[in-house]
Amino acid sequence: MLRCCALIAALILVGLTTVQACADRRVALVIGNSEYREIPALKNPDKDAEDVSNTFRLAGFDVFVAKDLTKLQFEKEFRNYLAAADGADLAVVYYSGHGFQIGGENFLIPVDASLKAAADIEVQAVKLDDVLQQLRAKSKIQVIILDACRNNPFPRKDYWLRDQLIAAGGTGLAQVKSSLNTLIAFATEPGAVAYDGSGDLSPFSSAFSRRALAPNQEIRSVMAAVRRDVVEATKGAQVPWENSSLIDEVVLMRRASRPALPPVLEKTVPSGVGPVALDLPVPVDVDGGAVTISIERPPALGRLILDGKPVATGEPIEGKDLPRLAMDVPKGADAEDQVDMLAYATHDEWGGGSQGILVFRVKNGDGAAGKQLVASLESEQKQEVAERGIHIAGAAEAIENRDVKIPVGVGPVPLKLDVPTKDPGVSLKLASYPATGTLSLPDRTLSPQSSLMANEIDQLRYEPQIGAAKPLIVGFEITADNTSSKPATMKLSPSVDPCDTQAGEPLDLQGVVSGLLPNEIGAGAVEACRAAVKAYPDVARFHYELGRALLAAGKVDEARKAIQEAADKGHVRAVFELGYIASSGIGTAVDPKKANGFYAKASDKGDPYGMTAWGRALFNGLGVERDTGKGLDLLLKAAAMGHTYAMNDLAAIFTEGRNGVPADPARAVAFLKAGVERQDMYSMNILGRNYLSGRGVEKDTKQAQALFQKAMDLGQPYAPGSLARMYRDGDGVDRNLAEAQRLFELATDRGDYSAAYDRAAIEMQKGDKSDQVVAVRYLAFAAGLDLRNELPGARTTLAQFGDKPKSVALKQLRSELKSKIPAGGSVDDQLIKTARAVWEQANPRRDLF
Repeated sequence: MLRCCALIAALILVGLTTVQACADRRVALVIGNSEYREIPALKNPDKDAEDVSNTFRLAGFDVFVAKDLTKLQFEKEFRNYLAAADGADLAVVYYSGHGFQIGGENFLIPVDASLKAAADIEVQAVKLDDVLQQLRAKSKIQVIILDACRNNPFPRKDYWLRDQLIAAGGTGLAQVKSSLNTLIAFATEPGAVAYDGSGDLSPFSSAFSRRALAPNQEIRSVMAAVRRDVVEATKGAQVPWENSSLIDEVVLMRRASRPALPPVLEKTVPSGVGPVALDLPVPVDVDGGAVTISIERPPALGRLILDGKPVATGEPIEGKDLPRLAMDVPKGADAEDQVDMLAYATHDEWGGGSQGILVFRVKNGDGAAGKQLVASLESEQKQEVAERGIHIAGAAEAIENRDVKIPVGVGPVPLKLDVPTKDPGVSLKLASYPATGTLSLPDRTLSPQSSLMANEIDQLRYEPQIGAAKPLIVGFEITADNTSSKPATMKLSPSVDPCDTQAGEPLDLQGVVSGLLPNEIGAGAVEACRAAVKAYPDVARFHYELGRALLAAGKVDEARKAIQEAADKGHVRAVFELGYIASSGIGTAVDPKKANGFYAKASDKGDPYGMTAWGRALFNGLGVERDTGKGLDLLLKAAAMGHTYAMNDLAAIFTEGRNGVPADPARAVAFLKAGVERQDMYSMNILGRNYLSGRGVEKDTKQAQALFQKAMDLGQPYAPGSLARMYRDGDGVDRNLAEAQRLFELATDRGDYSAAYDRAAIEMQKGDKSDQVVAVRYLAFAAGLDLRNELPGARTTLAQFGDKPKSVALKQLRSELKSKIPAGGSVDDQLIKTARAVWEQANPRRDLF
């Protein structure tokens, strides 16, 4: 009979239960810029960022928080954030700091911006539209919140915007058109000024943090409440504003989970012995709030007692008091056992609730049999208390001092905590939440106030934050009733997979490391990445990095297959790489049209390499109809993401003035300096030439020499030739032909055909002391490395030499080859072809130069 009643009760509960949703991926980037270096500092953004980041953390977001960012720091933080936002359900950016508008474009200002020159806006500031476009390419829903509408503090009033000089707006930010499923909120209306406020927080940030904590409020309702608060706080001087195209509901502080209760409980209660404790477990609110109880269906056979007082139907009881709830069953006339039921409801602070049921059998507690029954029940209760203590101790032991290695960038990783109890009365409250990353269960993301039941602990997962590598501490408070609890802590140690460290790529917006250039990939990368692909076959990044490693090892066919698989799985840089393979002819025919198709696709997904390649093709009309405006815009966007190749392309455009874009050498120098700041060896070499010639910058031979030297030390192929010419001509240094000769030879080894020609010229200028074989050798290299025929004089000069030095040089070159190449053609043709083969033998990744 008792089992039958329990089954009926369980069916009742099923009817009252709702299905919980799966855990969403929600990420937020919170920036507070206060300590400006060139303009007046702001009082509150740092504190705003701290307060708002705590708000998002309480709401279960993976929160990236950054303060006082320079432009380079912003690029790094934003890339890490975008990698985390890839495929996210909701991506949020909250910015507090200086910001202003130019020609309807809004810019956020890093703390190191000076904006003294017209081109500085492009290399020192952050265009809001670029941020928004990246988020659109990554996430389902985008929210940007800006407490940045201060006065323009810079003295300069006009800046380059694409191909025009535009005057900066005096106040506020411009209105932004939001695309589908986007909300953009401003601290004040377009064109108006927001205030720092007189307190520790700005009026807007203070109101946002307070209102966003309201549970289960849709964000547009939250922003309406924020608007009311700010208008009141500023006496109408500041009116927050937002543009919204949301079609999905966005709730920041979700409280959908109901207080957790054990399944239907069963108990035997003796009659005629006074109040008997029911030992109901404390209901746990998994979101960390307080819980109250109300009796929905009282027992028919007795009355409920709490601390000596009767409990009425519907009367609220604090959840922590539930274990002390007792039942008093008077001595009945009926000698037969009877079955009864108690139904109670839980209520949390934000409207959630659940149902609990206790099914019990009433037995006569009178006489010897009754006394024996009471003694037996008391013994069972003591045994349950003892067992529960054992369960708590066992759970703590399973957690305490564990150090779990967590790979970065593979999604939520199960912690595999083997807690030896499923006791429905045991729960674990998060006493300390990891400083970065997110803890989750399959059905929900946990916040710093969350709790979970003992039967859920084996499903606990952690996803480390990309870019954060420090070990983290997680603390639990394990409880079973009002009095017994035990703390336990464990360590989470994020680790980057060896495949990432050995073959990760720079500026990969789905990557987890700063990355290596192709020529920096070592021999062990292939093995490391094969292991990563085997361990995580669904992580597209590892397939791509395996492809990079295979390319570096010269295994082109295997590499192309791995890269294609990565592209099929959604890795955007792999799509670009397929275009690069098609454009450079690595193991296949050169196909510019096919390459452009891949470049355009990668560009649309926000990849800076794709934007650079596609922008270059559009600007110059390479394999596609020329579109100068779109091409220039894409190059500028890629440069804004920190891509130095785009910076160097832009420098070339602005140095000369191309396709209707006006020449401005100073603008070119601004991009070259930005490239140097990012340690780009090509920018160093080009900027060194500018300092040598005084183009766009005051002539400075010492600065030129230092840049050439640093670029050369980093492996730049043309820098040795640039430095060699200084020694050859005595330009800013003492003339030294021997040093020039050495440097020209080094540049030739790296593939610089101009340096090879200049080395031959030095030899020819020695007159009677010249070595004609050496001159022929370097002329052959000059012609062999000049694939675009930009130096026709090399072939012409080579033709003027006699047969003897050519024959000796050809013999020497052939002796350096490990395998023979077909003979044929004139001696000059054989020299050039053999020189090229010698260089390719030493440089198997010839596409790198």
